[in-house]
Amino acid sequence: MPVDFLTEEQQSRYGRYAGEPTPAQLARYFYLDDTDLQLVLKRRGNHNRLGFALQICTVRFLNTFLSLPTDVPSSVVAYVAAQLGITDLSCLPRYLERPTTHREHAGEIQKHYGYRDFSDQPQHWRLVRWMYERATLSVERPSILFDLATARLVEQKVLLPGVTVLARMVATVRDRATNRLWQALFKLPSPKQQRRLEELLQINDNSRITPLDRLRHSPTRTSAPALVDALNRLVEVRALEVNTLDLSRIPPSRLKVLARTAASARAQTIARMPTERRIATLLAFAHVLEATAMDDAVDLLDGLIGDLLAASKRVGERERLRTIKDLDAAALQLCEACGVLLDPSCDDQRVRAEIFARLSRDKLASAVAKVEALARPADDDYYDIMMRRWKHVRIFLPRLLHTIQFKGTEAGRPILEALQFLRAIEGRKKPDLSAALLNVVSKSWLRLVLSATGKVGRRAYTFCILERLRYALRRRDLFVCPSLRWGDPRAKLLQGDAWIAARPTVCRTLDLQPTPQQELEALASQLDAAYRRTADNLPTNAGVRIEQVERQDSVVLSGLDKLEEPPSLIALREQVAALLPHVDLPEVLLEVQAWTGFANEFTHLTQGNARVEDLHVSICAVLLAEACNIGLEPLVRLDVPALTRGRLSWV
Repeated sequence: MPVDFLTEEQQSRYGRYAGEPTPAQLARYFYLDDTDLQLVLKRRGNHNRLGFALQICTVRFLNTFLSLPTDVPSSVVAYVAAQLGITDLSCLPRYLERPTTHREHAGEIQKHYGYRDFSDQPQHWRLVRWMYERATLSVERPSILFDLATARLVEQKVLLPGVTVLARMVATVRDRATNRLWQALFKLPSPKQQRRLEELLQINDNSRITPLDRLRHSPTRTSAPALVDALNRLVEVRALEVNTLDLSRIPPSRLKVLARTAASARAQTIARMPTERRIATLLAFAHVLEATAMDDAVDLLDGLIGDLLAASKRVGERERLRTIKDLDAAALQLCEACGVLLDPSCDDQRVRAEIFARLSRDKLASAVAKVEALARPADDDYYDIMMRRWKHVRIFLPRLLHTIQFKGTEAGRPILEALQFLRAIEGRKKPDLSAALLNVVSKSWLRLVLSATGKVGRRAYTFCILERLRYALRRRDLFVCPSLRWGDPRAKLLQGDAWIAARPTVCRTLDLQPTPQQELEALASQLDAAYRRTADNLPTNAGVRIEQVERQDSVVLSGLDKLEEPPSLIALREQVAALLPHVDLPEVLLEVQAWTGFANEFTHLTQGNARVEDLHVSICAVLLAEACNIGLEPLVRLDVPALTRGRLSWV
């Protein structure tokens, strides 16, 4: 049970003064209000008053009493003594002459201000339960849990224990939570599954590394063979049958921590672990690895299809540059022939003779054929060049279709049906493509997918579906499970009984009807009316136009012209300004305080019963300083106790 997780800085700052308090801390924790002064002035002698006041401020600042009450910074002593009107600070050492006195004072302060001992019940049991819940659900480091526990003790006014006491409690609670996690994971797999997990640490005869070392290395290249290896890795992980276990009761963050341990530790180190911890670590690794392996495979698929598209475009553009001279020559010949057609002086009956006189029939036919062969439509994306990579795609396509089961939303259903069709025809030499779904084929692909006779080409159709698959994955219309990066975007939404229970509260918050039908009808009516109004006004509306942006129709709105303010608005503004009373802002705040008494609801941060005279004046001053962003300096008045620097800083 290691307890040496605290740094030297944490140990030196715990329960003691780490340095001189800042002016803000002095004003917040060391200011003596009327309740404090009433209690302090009951002591006899300046040394007792000063020592008692220092103990009040110390427990308020540190949430603990010092074994040596006078071991406080000199600035604190001077600040507290000034509030008590004590000028001779040499009297403070007399407070230590009778140890019983400051112990009795500490008990009186603890009782008066409501501080509780660390061992008092049920606060101690509640702290242990709170720490156990955090250690079970989160992966916070012990030093962070130590700081959080300290803050909780301060918040609940429980006196801090010794640093080793709290550190040992944190270590004990974390060990109990970790052991319980190992036990829960150890009980989940069957003996057969446990043997398969143990085999991850054993070196086979045909390999020099363990299956664990091989599986935890992600692919490093973007290629078709690498995608096949990634898919085989996914199949091997699935063979562990971890996905059949119900891990919903295990916090995902704890599983990830165990998985990171298995991903970074040596196989021999894991093999030497106790049985429960070893099985739990391997189970968490296999559970997380399935999602990681799925993501790696989909990442490679996305990169491969993207590379195919980019490479096809590059090759097409290079080929187009190589043929640009031939295309220009053919275009000039056709331009010469069209010039004869457009010449009004040439009679229609002599057009053909005139054209053939300038260009022979063979040259004209050759120019037309060359333009047809080299010219490309405006929306062409060089898909025909990508189809040359058919053998490259066949390396991974069969394995992909039979390994990954894609899922999707309603928008991605056509792509799923097309993938199902490709899966059905896989392995057939001459498949029947008459049943291929064409509603997912874009216009750019349609002229390649359908031949002149109306038959569907398998290669073009397959490439089209792969491109649409990549597009749908990026839009999250399609997803895979389990996955961290390509998963269902709706997975974290409330569903089933959880949504039914939360729906009334959510609907009340959003001011919506609990049933969607009325809201949908209202929205549909608004949308229909807006659409019809826009469609009717579009021909005559000069501020709206439709332009082609990246081969898609986009609505473009013209900027609005500036409207000058009418004289009536200027006159109204002047009249309103003239009606406003000429009064200072502080007077307005104080008048609102007199009407509502809002400042009377403010209490001290650490003592709810702490009150000071004219507190509402100080609060109004601080609110004004913050609202106007002028700071406290313009509001400080030495002759007004409620507006002194110490009072305003304390507020």
